[in-house]
Amino acid sequence: MKTSLSLLIVLLSLSACVKEEPEPEPEPTPDLYKIIDQTKVFLTTIDQTYAYTQITEGITLYNKKDAPKIGFDVYVDPNKTYQNILGVGASFTDSSAYLINQVLSENDRNSLMEKLFSKENGIGLSFIRNPMGSSDFSRTFYSYDDQAKGIKDEDLSDFSIAHDQEDIIPLVKQALTLNPDLKIMMSPWSAPGWMKTSDSMKGGSLNATSYESYAQYFVKTIKAYQEEGIDLFAISVQNEPLYVPTNYAGMGMSADQQAKFIKDYLKPAFVEEGLSTKILAYDHNWDRKDYPLTVLEKALDEVDGVAWHVYGGNVISQTEVYRQYPEKDVYFTEASGGEWIPPFEAAFLSQIKTGIDVFRNYSRTYVLWNMALDENNGPVVPEFGRSTCRGVVTVNQSTKALTYNLDFLTLAHFSDYLEKDALRIDSTKAEGNFTSVAFMNPDKTITMVVYNIKDTQRDALIHIGDQVLVYNMPGKSVATVTFQTQIVK
Repeated sequence: MKTSLSLLIVLLSLSACVKEEPEPEPEPTPDLYKIIDQTKVFLTTIDQTYAYTQITEGITLYNKKDAPKIGFDVYVDPNKTYQNILGVGASFTDSSAYLINQVLSENDRNSLMEKLFSKENGIGLSFIRNPMGSSDFSRTFYSYDDQAKGIKDEDLSDFSIAHDQEDIIPLVKQALTLNPDLKIMMSPWSAPGWMKTSDSMKGGSLNATSYESYAQYFVKTIKAYQEEGIDLFAISVQNEPLYVPTNYAGMGMSADQQAKFIKDYLKPAFVEEGLSTKILAYDHNWDRKDYPLTVLEKALDEVDGVAWHVYGGNVISQTEVYRQYPEKDVYFTEASGGEWIPPFEAAFLSQIKTGIDVFRNYSRTYVLWNMALDENNGPVVPEFGRSTCRGVVTVNQSTKALTYNLDFLTLAHFSDYLEKDALRIDSTKAEGNFTSVAFMNPDKTITMVVYNIKDTQRDALIHIGDQVLVYNMPGKSVATVTFQTQIVK
């Protein structure tokens, strides 16, 4: 009897020590968004009957129960948000800047710049990536500290951005006046030749003894641009470090070299000078995700994000690296149009697909390549040979004529109604990952790019909350759809 009583006391004591698990917090009720006003649609068709043309017919808003059921469904969920979007744009290469600033008439230049960068009277481009020194689209080989063969300038006493002050900087300043939210990134194709194993802007790699000088080269570039009133948002350490061209500026850099340079030299130099410019790794194609993974593994705290190009591999690499390092931002920094894809249909739809894909894979940016090229896809240095690339616009050096290319339409579809601090929101990826991408601006306007991938005319059924916005889309067409929403209480 005593044993049973003791056991009962022990059990009661234990039960008194057991804390009840708290009731789980209820899942928050999702906000219900309602389309209230200002629906606009801008359409491009592959026959170019419509070229980012505003459409006023064939757009109807239904309650879900009354909406048509035949078409392709695009479900939009503003409650599910992803990355903050920085912007869409292209690059003022030496070639582009020369054509726009010197070949175009003043009236044509001002008209072009307004169409590119103004939010009110243009498509509001908000991100540019410029070469730091010469690239494959330069008229000459140049850096910001050129020396004769065999001569070094380790204290950078001859450093100067005078080259950029002629054409590039005036255009960047004009762009900033038109769009003060514009972000500027710079990427070197090569260190100055005297820092390299080749003693040339072509070929070679960075000398182990030049790491400190090269870090200071970045510092001086950033500070020189600051003196011009231009803050650089970001730099990448090396454009396409796994490709070393023999006919234009370039430089090889392994992942281990890049990690060491960033960790031991570049970031400490930025900290010492109080520079907040972001440092992006890689800046090359999707096919070698091992490269950014190695850099992040070895220089995690010193790297702010990873930059990607289109010319190899699959866009899913962006997501795969992001999932391993979700605290590091994703930037898509180069896709060029060119003669390898026939215009108009194949080239335009390829660019639209790429834009949708890179945003759906966590990129904060979508950047094409040359802002302008001439009638011969140049100018370029003679060693380069014949270019097959296409600019956002063509500036004919013989006639001075300005032509807006399909690349301009691509940028317009993504950029025109995208505002500062927009967030990507969830939208359907049926019929492939490139059916749609959607963004919500801070004022709760939603802008989305919708792609009818079929050859036939179909209704796009855009579902949001208990409403369905229906737009009858021609076959193989692209529409930017924007509308004002509010949260229904």
